[in-house]
Amino acid sequence: MTYLTPRIALVGDRSPAVRSHTRIPGLLDVLATRDQLVLDAYWIPTEDAETPGALDGFDAVWLLPGSPYRSEAGALAAVRTARERGIPFLGTCAGFQHAVVEYARNVCGIGGAAHGENQPGEEELVIVPLSCSLVGHEGAVAVTPGTLAERVLGTTRTLERYHCAYGLNPAYLDRLREGGLRFSAADDEGDLRVLELPGHPFFLASLFQPELAGDGTRVHPVIRALAAAAVEYAATRQSAGA
Repeated sequence: MTYLTPRIALVGDRSPAVRSHTRIPGLLDVLATRDQLVLDAYWIPTEDAETPGALDGFDAVWLLPGSPYRSEAGALAAVRTARERGIPFLGTCAGFQHAVVEYARNVCGIGGAAHGENQPGEEELVIVPLSCSLVGHEGAVAVTPGTLAERVLGTTRTLERYHCAYGLNPAYLDRLREGGLRFSAADDEGDLRVLELPGHPFFLASLFQPELAGDGTRVHPVIRALAAAAVEYAATRQSAGA
C-alpha cells in the first residue's frame, strides 16, 4: 500500500502580524528536510472550523496562537473534534487556553466556563489575565517526570518563550484534574504551563510557544512530536481503510 502524506489542520486566523504564523511554514520545511517528517498542511480559519466535518480526513490538529479568534466556537470545535476522535492535537498559547475552556465545558460540566479575553464579565472564568504578562518573555519550565510532556521534551527542565497575557484560573484546577485533565509542567512560581490528556494518543497544549524557539532552523521537540504522531495516526487510519 502507498501511504498518503499526513494532513495537518492549522486552525487559526492566519495573519502576517502574528509571528508564530510566519514561522510555521519554515518549520514545516525543516521537519520535511531535516527530520523526514513530511506533512500536508492546511490553514483552517476559525469560522470554517465551526462547520460540521471541517476537520474530517485530518491526521493532526494544531490550534494556533492569535487570540481573540474570529470564532471562539470554531476554536472550541477544533479542540473537541480532536479530543473525541483521538486525533493528535497540539494547542499553543491561545490553543492551551481554549483547550481548557473546551474541557471545562464539555467534560467537567462547567457550562458557563469562559475566557477572560472573550467574555470578561462572565462569572465562571477558567482563563484569566496573568498576574504578570508574559508577552515577549521567556522563562524556566519544570516538567513532571513520567508524563507525555517529559517524554516529548526529553527533560524535566526547559527554557521556553511566551507571548501571552492569559492563563489558567487556579480556582478551577481541582475540578479540571478530577475531570481527567493532567497539568504536567509549571514555572518556578508553580503557575501551570502544559496540559495533556491521559489515554488520548497525543493531546498536548502549552502556554508557551514552541514555534518561536531558536532561529527557526531546528524544530522544537513538541512540534516534532506532533508531526510524528500525525504520521502514526495516518498510517493507522489508512491501513484501516478510512
